[in-house]
Formats: sequence, structure tokens, C-alpha cells
Amino acid sequence: MPETVASSPGQPSLLLVLHDVAPHTWADYQPFVEAVDALGSIPMTLLVVPDFHRRYALDADVCFRQQLERRLARGDELALHGYCHADEGPPPLTPGEYFMRRVYTREGEFYNLSRDQALERLLAGIRLFERHGWPLHGFVAPAWLMSEGTREALRQLPLSYTSAPQTLFRLPDFTAVPAPGLVWSARSRWRRGLSRLANDAREAHWRHASTIRLGLHPVDMRHDFSRDYWLTLLQRLLAQGRQPMTKVAWLASQARA
Repeated sequence: MPETVASSPGQPSLLLVLHDVAPHTWADYQPFVEAVDALGSIPMTLLVVPDFHRRYALDADVCFRQQLERRLARGDELALHGYCHADEGPPPLTPGEYFMRRVYTREGEFYNLSRDQALERLLAGIRLFERHGWPLHGFVAPAWLMSEGTREALRQLPLSYTSAPQTLFRLPDFTAVPAPGLVWSARSRWRRGLSRLANDAREAHWRHASTIRLGLHPVDMRHDFSRDYWLTLLQRLLAQGRQPMTKVAWLASQARA
């Protein structure tokens, strides 16, 4: 497996992160991934869902697992992204909970889990990675939503990081490491338009940031407008001298700095 090139001290970086990686989403990502590969050696972090919505189990899909192993061989990182990526909890009881679990997202799997519930799902995901011999360093909750029970469970596990929209957290003590991120809401034309405006402003604001995370989702790949944005942005950041890195490699470089 090739080693990810570490950035030089003070060299800015970019972290290309693909969310919701599962057998049924890979067809969305594949043309984009091929375009990125054509640009050179650009490692990515793939956020892998073990059993997306209880319908797309990795253990049952040999061909997709082989795809992931080829990505590992290229230098990509695989991270655990929930277990089923679906909110299976009881109906929300308060307006605030309703907003978070029905308006903001319906996929906040770890939003209100107890410690034991979260630990069960996390361990199941870890065991899947172990069965297939895949190195595992990080966990990202769907929609970045974590209950206190989830945080307690993560403190007990041999993982090195988790994340929020603008921050990475070293585990087990949740030490915050600023890592600003760009993300789209691409489900409708007006959302895509607003996302473009918001991300252009954030890119300008973070032009001197030590790293910028690009958080892509499968729905982004289904529209030329958003897919072309991500590829153009990636090329622009590379031209500015930003070093592409995986999340775990970047965190290791920060520890050495």
C-alpha cells in the first residue's frame, strides 16, 4: 500500500472526504473518483456505511468490497460512518428534537442513542473492518450528530478521531483540532444555488486556513452543477499549492508540528 505523502511544515492542505460510501452510492461517485484519479495521486477519505438503511450490507457485496480494497491500495483511508445511517429511534417528543430528526435530517443515527446502544453499533462496525483486514482510525456520525451516550462510547474504543462540521476531535479525550469544511445541500435547485454562494464565501474566508475539508455526498454527484463545482474547486486548491491528504494523515502531521 503506498504511503500518503506528508505535508511540509506550514504547507496548507486539503482533505477530500466522500460521505455515505455504500454499494448503492458508488455508481454516483465513480465518474467523479475516476476524474480525481486522472489528476494524479490524490488520497481521499471514504466514509463507509456497513449496512446502509439495512438494505446494502457490505458483507454481502464482494465486488464492492474489492472496490474499497483497490482504494486502500491507492492510499485512500476508510473511516466508519455510522452503521446503518438511519434514525431508528422512537418518534421525536419535542419541537427541537423534531427539527433535528425530521427537518434537518432523517438520518441522524447516533443523535439520541444511549452509551450501550452506540457501543453496540460502533463495535459491529469495528468488527466488520477487522473481518476484512481494513485499517480503521476514525468514526464520523451521520450528519455529524452524536448523543452524549455516543461520546461516552467513543471514549472506550481504540479509535483516534471523530469529527464535526468544522472540527476534528482526537480521541479518547475529544481534543478539538480546527478543520473548516465545505459542504453542499444539493437536493433541490434553490439549495444548490445557495450552497454555491455560501461555499464561495467560505472558501474566500478560509483561504489562509491550514487545511480545508471538502465534504461530498452522493446527491452532489447527481447534478452537473454541484459535481462540476467540486472538481473545479479541487483543481483550484491544488493549483494554490494545497497538499491533498487523508484525515488520519493530516492529524498525524499536526501532532508532529
